[in-house]
Amino acid sequence: MFTKILTVLFGLSTGFAGYYFLYSFFPQLHWLVISAGALVGSVLGYLLAKFLIPALWSKIEESFQKITVPELIVEGLGIFFGLILSGLFVVAMPLTRLPGPLGNSLALLIILTITGTIGRLTHRKKDEILNFLGSTVKTGEKSGSKGRLSAGKASYKVLDTSSIIDGRIMDVAQTGFMEGIFIVPGFVVAELQRIADSSDSLKRNRGRRGLDILNKMQKDAGITIRIYDQDFEELSDVDTKIVRLAKVLGAKVITNDFNLNKVAELYGVPVLNINELANAIKPIILPGEEVVIQVIKDGKELGQGIAYLEDGTMIVVDGGRQYIGEEITVTVTSVLQTAAGRMIFAKPKEGIVAKASSLS
Repeated sequence: MFTKILTVLFGLSTGFAGYYFLYSFFPQLHWLVISAGALVGSVLGYLLAKFLIPALWSKIEESFQKITVPELIVEGLGIFFGLILSGLFVVAMPLTRLPGPLGNSLALLIILTITGTIGRLTHRKKDEILNFLGSTVKTGEKSGSKGRLSAGKASYKVLDTSSIIDGRIMDVAQTGFMEGIFIVPGFVVAELQRIADSSDSLKRNRGRRGLDILNKMQKDAGITIRIYDQDFEELSDVDTKIVRLAKVLGAKVITNDFNLNKVAELYGVPVLNINELANAIKPIILPGEEVVIQVIKDGKELGQGIAYLEDGTMIVVDGGRQYIGEEITVTVTSVLQTAAGRMIFAKPKEGIVAKASSLS
């Protein structure tokens, strides 16, 4: 209903515009000709609006659904100040002295240009403005509220492509241990789409998995996730864009990418690495403890066997090659923490070795 009203109003506006144009520039024309021109302009405007307004309105509604109230207020204030500044500029200029409708046309052009420019700048810098205002409010708090969390400042976490494809971030978010708002940049979604459209089957499956993870996270009522459309067109690398966005929002980056981790550290952006989290919550096994494992293959050294715990931790069993395919009890001899994760060294329990020796 609203789009129909807008369509009719647009048609009437083009009709009045046509009448004003003919009356101002061609006053010698008969009033019937001017009226006919206004009618033609009104009909053409109505037909044009009938096709354009529904599509434009759906885009506007979609944009309003993505924008938050603070962002809407900031952009509205930007347009308001743009109108004030352009109005003062027009008043200061002697446009009224220009002949005919030229002065009014130039005044309108100046108002639209200045307001549009300030509105565009406000739109591009809205996150920095909100971040500045949030920091100002936080700095201006009384000393008695120092120990309390600021309810007005959200905790943002920017997801990169690797963490989305990995999928464990959804499991962690569902447990409630990781709070705040998850931000997925539009250029990350575009990268996932490119990977999903790849001719390589492995990349295509990874991209589709990432898109499925995003859909599931959006449908989960316990997870707050937002698609962030702003792009940094002057930057070409996705990792650099992610770091820039996190710095603008005062957010943390969630990733599994080693290179992105290092780049973020260089720029002073906090990083939450899913692999480091997984290593941190693995069960602690101390030397001397006994573990029941299944040897699945031989190791690099002579006589070694390899087994894995349920969390993926590798166990190197000295003398375990002869037990490949069997489930045995081993005694942990040492634990080695590496950059790739935790590695456990063990040997078969003495009773098992004795039994094997007696059988031989």
